[in-house]
Amino acid sequence: MDNADEHAATAADTAKRTSHPDRPQRPRADGDGCLAAAVLDARGTVTRWTAAAQDLTGFGSAETCGRPVLELVAEAPDELRRATGMPASGRARVRRKGGDTVEVAFHTMSVAGDAEFLVVAAPARHVADHVHGAALLRALSAQDRTTIALHGTDLTIVQSNGASGPIAGGAVQPGTRLSDLLCAKDAEGIQSVLRQVLETGVPAALVNQQVTWLDDPGRRRALSLSAFRLENALGHPTGVAALYIDDTDQVRSRRHLDLTRDVAERVGGSLDIGRTAQDVADVLVPAFGDLATVDLAQSVFDGEEPPRRPGGGDLRLRNAALAPVTASWPARSGYGGVVPPVPDNPYVRSFQDGRTVALSAEGYAEVLGDPRLTDLHVPPGCRSVVVAPLHARGRTLGAIAVWRCGRSAPFDEDEVDLMTQIASRAALAIDNARRYTREHHAAVALQRQLLPPATTETPAAETAGVYRTAADGAAISGDWYDAIALPSLRLALVAGDVAGHGMAAGVTMGRLRAAIQTLSDLELEPDELLARVADLVQRLAAEAPSGDDDILAATCLYAVYDPVTRRCAMASAGHPPPVLVRPDGTAEPVGISPGPPLGLNGTPHETTVIDLEPGSVLALYTDGLVAQDANGGADGLRRLTETLTALCHPGRALDETGRALLAGLVNAEPRDDATLLLARTRAVPVEDTAAWDIPPDPAAVSQARAWTARQLRTWGLEDALFDTEVIVSELVTNALRYGRPPAELRLIRHNVLVCEVTDSSSTQPRLRRAHTTDEGGRGLFLVAQLAGRWGCRHGQNRKTIWSEQPLG
Repeated sequence: MDNADEHAATAADTAKRTSHPDRPQRPRADGDGCLAAAVLDARGTVTRWTAAAQDLTGFGSAETCGRPVLELVAEAPDELRRATGMPASGRARVRRKGGDTVEVAFHTMSVAGDAEFLVVAAPARHVADHVHGAALLRALSAQDRTTIALHGTDLTIVQSNGASGPIAGGAVQPGTRLSDLLCAKDAEGIQSVLRQVLETGVPAALVNQQVTWLDDPGRRRALSLSAFRLENALGHPTGVAALYIDDTDQVRSRRHLDLTRDVAERVGGSLDIGRTAQDVADVLVPAFGDLATVDLAQSVFDGEEPPRRPGGGDLRLRNAALAPVTASWPARSGYGGVVPPVPDNPYVRSFQDGRTVALSAEGYAEVLGDPRLTDLHVPPGCRSVVVAPLHARGRTLGAIAVWRCGRSAPFDEDEVDLMTQIASRAALAIDNARRYTREHHAAVALQRQLLPPATTETPAAETAGVYRTAADGAAISGDWYDAIALPSLRLALVAGDVAGHGMAAGVTMGRLRAAIQTLSDLELEPDELLARVADLVQRLAAEAPSGDDDILAATCLYAVYDPVTRRCAMASAGHPPPVLVRPDGTAEPVGISPGPPLGLNGTPHETTVIDLEPGSVLALYTDGLVAQDANGGADGLRRLTETLTALCHPGRALDETGRALLAGLVNAEPRDDATLLLARTRAVPVEDTAAWDIPPDPAAVSQARAWTARQLRTWGLEDALFDTEVIVSELVTNALRYGRPPAELRLIRHNVLVCEVTDSSSTQPRLRRAHTTDEGGRGLFLVAQLAGRWGCRHGQNRKTIWSEQPLG
């Protein structure tokens, strides 16, 4: 319901409550508002007395004629009493028959020479009202944007002020109807308000109406209408007085302020480039135009800065947003579609310099100079356009174009200035989103570089890792997983979580991952490795700037699986326990005793050892996978265990299982990152391993060579026989010379041939270059030359020196 309909309903309701059609109408009493007249002779005696004078004073002509007029005056100014002649005008207080008095203003004029004088008088208060009312009427009539019109009972204009006003561009002739000035719909809307005022007598105040002049159909104006009924002395309606005020500028100013506020509130709330661009387009339609497009440089979509000055008319833009979304414009219907280049011209140069351009559709087509380009750049049915550059930090990010169609007025200078302001704010919001996108891409690239390959294949297990960021995707996180191939076909599995998000958390995660990979080469027990990593975290925290200590808080789970013994040793630094899925499909969390998180002093970490059947699946994860609801990790761990039971099948690929598991457990908008590492264990067959106890006898060296030769021939590895005999001879010699019994030689066959010699000494072997005259010191040097790699690991009360030879 528009304002006119609202007033009609209100007026009708008020008329029912206040009008009394059967009420008798009375003329005004006691001379109120009358103009009394009398004739005096030269001596001031009343010679004639009118009925209006009787109404004013209550005295009839018989009581006043022949008497001096001063007898009727109760009070008169001194200058009036001292006057020797008939005063031309003045004020006096006149007696009334009831005993009271009334102040009158009078004016005299001579009649038939100076023999008689006509005196005209009226109550002074009505004279003052008339003077003030006349002054007010003259002031209102002089206003350019105000029209006062008197409408007859048929609502035709009987009289109006001036030659111009908001309802006409020239003088309005008596008898003119509103339909002669305004379009039929607008005229009927105003007439409905006037008709209600005429019929009910209820005034209309500040009724807002949008109108279009017949002589300017392309422009809409805002009118504020106030009206009241005119009545005669008997109270009968004689017409309607209407006050029309042109509110177009005020209404437009309010709309511009509202639009500016909406832009401030709605644009910039997202850091997604496409969403920000769409917010800009949506806020402009329909408040500012009928159709809006936002086009951005290709580099902006990628988060990069556009070139400072693209050459010619090729701005290298792509579609980013279109409003309304239901608009039918095939040339701009696809997100990211290429915007065809325009010819180089002064308008393009002006645009590149950061100036907003307003054109008619015809002018735009003329600038393009090619009907095919016009079809691509000018939407059907549009009449005018304003194009503003998205200029921020010295770069042109793109352009906003707003079109008006149908009867909408073209853009004026004020609107061009407003569009420039809106584009400036929008450019900053889009540039913020662009810079965030750049940082996010860099963070994602860093995350990918820091994480290992998604899947790995080793003799110990096949692994698959999956990772999902939090809902906001704000930045790189500190979650990571790792699968590290160790000597003797073993595999280390790692899952960790650094507190916080952002580049600092990612860098800390990278440092911890590198440290764990380095320490894993030392083949430390899991608890010993975590203790050393904890020492590292404490050192990093001591070196960190104030306020960054929280980023150096981390949890970690480290596990080592040996496919020969089929045992897995693991330790936790405040990390959730892994879940074991057995080959028969049953699943349960592994019972481990988690130690304190890395960097916190507390109880030592404990190593837990479990047996794993071939085909078992071990699931390592971060807390973002199990803490997705208000109940926390307990329910999450139960759900994870149940989901693994349902999804883990021997014939299903691990990466597929991991993706399905994340999709089922992680909310659509997770609050934290989630990381999952699945490892399906394998085992080295018994027939591919062989062990021999080394007796504490120097002759054991030759016996070890002989035993090795027999075993390699059994395996069909005669090609590796010579190198292996040399390696075994040197390793056994070192064990006998520098170690302590008992000692053992073990061979493992897979894609490499592993030779291990274990003794009960903790002495660390050292590779050195022997001099020409040295009799010894060349054993480990020979091992290093013949083997692909070699090393030493320490266990409880023992050490193992190993070597690996690749097998063709």
